[in-house]
Amino acid sequence: MYRLSQSKLIALVFSFMFLGLNAQDNPHGKDLKIDCNKCHNSGSWKITSENKLFNHSKETGFELEGQHQKLECKRCHQDLSFKGLGSQCVDCHTDVHQMSVGNDCKRCHNSENWFVKNIADIHSENGFLLEGAHVTVSCIDCHKSSNTLVWNRLTGQCISCHNSEYVNTQNPNHVQAGFGTNCIECHAPQSPAWKSDFFHYFFPLTQGHDGLTCVQCHQNKPYNQISSECISCHQADYNSASNPNHKQLGFPTDCTKCHTTQSGWAPAKYDDHDADFFPIYSGNHKGAWNKCTDCHTNSSNFALFSCVDCHEHNDQADLADEHDDVKGYIFQSKACFECHPKGSE
Repeated sequence: MYRLSQSKLIALVFSFMFLGLNAQDNPHGKDLKIDCNKCHNSGSWKITSENKLFNHSKETGFELEGQHQKLECKRCHQDLSFKGLGSQCVDCHTDVHQMSVGNDCKRCHNSENWFVKNIADIHSENGFLLEGAHVTVSCIDCHKSSNTLVWNRLTGQCISCHNSEYVNTQNPNHVQAGFGTNCIECHAPQSPAWKSDFFHYFFPLTQGHDGLTCVQCHQNKPYNQISSECISCHQADYNSASNPNHKQLGFPTDCTKCHTTQSGWAPAKYDDHDADFFPIYSGNHKGAWNKCTDCHTNSSNFALFSCVDCHEHNDQADLADEHDDVKGYIFQSKACFECHPKGSE
């Protein structure tokens, strides 16, 4: 006996069921060109989860992923003709963001849930990196709206969110001091307490300058009207220096010629001494002295210096024997310098 396969039997049953029906009798209308047995079976018109014959992705171009797999057809298709339904998220889902973030929902959401897991990446793509204190801030702290879901694009400038901090800051008073409103000039976005180690890029706060409060240097306002020359802050130190006496000796007021920013003004090193006067950091005298007064014994007059005070192991008689062929030789410090201007033998 000839036996029909189950699929052919179902197709035959539906063919008999629809014999004599016109397009108006078909609840799906005349334009739906899909075999009935791809969705229905002979026992019921109900579409069950066991029915695997209809490939939604292939037939419609819209793949049912995540939560879409669990929905009944009528949750999306309100009309049995299955007409007029777009493939965009907003065709079914109300845009609670009111187009403030565009209509590409997949940038933030997936088909499993509405949770947003890549907020940091999204922010970075839009030109504002979430770092430091900004990592823990709620979206609505910056993007304020009536329904807390409209996230209009912000300027990206600190002051657009932090104007109240700028206006209310007292130590120092930013408004009176005439500070700029570009906060990152002084503050690091990574810092949760408005602190920064790099902001003073125009004058590095290192060593002795590190840890100072703004008002220790910026005593007058506005803050940007201050000289970067050492003497503008350290005139008192220059005047009171006694070993050696800077003022009496007429030392230059450019402190960096001898000092670094180390606290205590030490160690001091006059690198230009070799080129301007006498090689003490190079040649035979390199490492042969400890302090300026080893040669400049008169701390009130550095124009005076003594060679013989350091070369005391050679007495006058020994030096006289060594210089017996030098016409006009005398045992005197500056006489040494006249013949040995570079300190060499």
